[in-house]
Amino acid sequence: MAFSNRIGLLIPDWMRSYSRSDLGGDLAAGITVGVVLIPQGMAYALLAGVSPVYGLYASLVPLLVYSLFGTSRHLAVGVVAIDSLIVAAGVAAMAPASAAEALSLTFLLALMVGIIQIAMGLLRFGFVVNLLSRPVTTGFTSAAALIIGMSQLKHLLGVDLERSLNIFTLLAQAGTKLAQLHPPSLLIGGGGILLLVLLRKRFPRLPGPLLVVVLSALAVVGLNLERQGVELVGTIPSGLPSPQMPIWSAATIKALFPTAVTLSLIQFVGVISLGKLFAARHGYRIQPSRELVVLGGMNAVGSFFQSIPVSGSFSRSAVNERAGAQTPLANAIAAIVIGLVLLFLTPLFAWLPIPVFASIIMVSAFGLIDVAEIRYLLRTKAADGIIALLTFLATLVLGIHQGILTGIGLSVIAIMYRISRPNIATLGLLPETRSFRDITNHPSAIQFEGILVIRVDASFSFANADRVRDRIVASARDTGADVVILDATTINDLDSTALAMLQDTQRILSAANVELIVAGAHQNVIDVLQAAGLWEIMGPEAFHLSPWRALVHVLKREGREAELIPLEEE
Repeated sequence: MAFSNRIGLLIPDWMRSYSRSDLGGDLAAGITVGVVLIPQGMAYALLAGVSPVYGLYASLVPLLVYSLFGTSRHLAVGVVAIDSLIVAAGVAAMAPASAAEALSLTFLLALMVGIIQIAMGLLRFGFVVNLLSRPVTTGFTSAAALIIGMSQLKHLLGVDLERSLNIFTLLAQAGTKLAQLHPPSLLIGGGGILLLVLLRKRFPRLPGPLLVVVLSALAVVGLNLERQGVELVGTIPSGLPSPQMPIWSAATIKALFPTAVTLSLIQFVGVISLGKLFAARHGYRIQPSRELVVLGGMNAVGSFFQSIPVSGSFSRSAVNERAGAQTPLANAIAAIVIGLVLLFLTPLFAWLPIPVFASIIMVSAFGLIDVAEIRYLLRTKAADGIIALLTFLATLVLGIHQGILTGIGLSVIAIMYRISRPNIATLGLLPETRSFRDITNHPSAIQFEGILVIRVDASFSFANADRVRDRIVASARDTGADVVILDATTINDLDSTALAMLQDTQRILSAANVELIVAGAHQNVIDVLQAAGLWEIMGPEAFHLSPWRALVHVLKREGREAELIPLEEE
């Protein structure tokens, strides 16, 4: 490869066609998102159980990585509330002895998540994310949002509550400590909630979180709220994060692995969902496998610069789009904004009250509770709605990881149930056509004496093999058919159990003097039948390209050509 071509590979895709007209939109979007990211990053870092400054650190290197290699023009990356909740749950389960140990575990978790995502992307394992179906993500996200909101009660009320991700425990503790309520903290937090909701409804283009943070800081200074016991952020170190190697051991990697896998999948679902949404809206395409690798790169590289896990943010991506983002460069501009803040403005953060971050987290989290989506699932597909509700309840009652596993398990069970009980349709020929349809839905479809045309509306597999065999044999017996034509156009593959079932079906029908004919089988299915020897046992005349050809073959063989009139022969 020529040297110039190698250099070309290092140039980001968006830069190859970048124009001066794109710069204005990217600048406006990057500055806007950067301003919004300051309070959100700090708030979500607190949610993850670390100092607010690490939310700002996570808004530097990862954003630069995505700006270089990401394929979505509108995705805004950084710290996300649900990710922070999962981080807090996973690290807390390790029972760290100190804040420094918890921080070290958080950096290691970011590195592990990054490595897992890079490996999945390079191996094209993006399909694994399909385990997190729409009902599972809906139920989990809504429950996680509720947990996130309730976890901020201690900051909102200004009372000391034990660290817990069980909302029932949190509510019970809060109820017993209402007498210790701290009015100034509630005033700051409650006022922040009201103002954020008002700004979101009336002035959605304004950076609500930033305005609330600034106003709360002015209130702290003007009313001397620090002396009244309002908890403040305190001193935040100025300057950019220094590179350091995450500390690891085999034991900690093993203990954090379930959390890392969970977080990897949740982040990928979010990034791809958002990426596809904006790509469809603006007429371009994203590359899912590359996005997974880039997402992993953001987390892995960021972990060496004191970054907590990051992914794509729905709220900031919407802001990014509205502000006019044209390319991933907007993320780099947002990172520059954060960098300047870290270099020159951190002394101002000392006056920020913790309750206002609780208000930002609660408003953002409760906005993720999607009651309308759950109602939609219940209305359109009751089973999916039930899975969403059970996932929601399992996440609330059992915990984050258990909730996701419950949802995945329920989805797999639902799929297996549907596959194991396929619809088996008796077909008839539509008049004046060569098309076969279910006689239940098309009473005018023509059936031919002694010939049963049947279709299984599912792929054959171990999950439904016995049921399919029994239904085919029973249908042949009940109709008194001499020939069974199996419409195999719906069969995309055969596993060994399904192959054995088909062999058994042919043997049982043959013993009853009933001929089995396979019509419309795909070539890969035919290859399996030939390899297993069933092709030779049944003979080439038992296989036809379509049900129509199979019917014509049988009628001609039996001297019943007249029944084809007025049907046109092929």
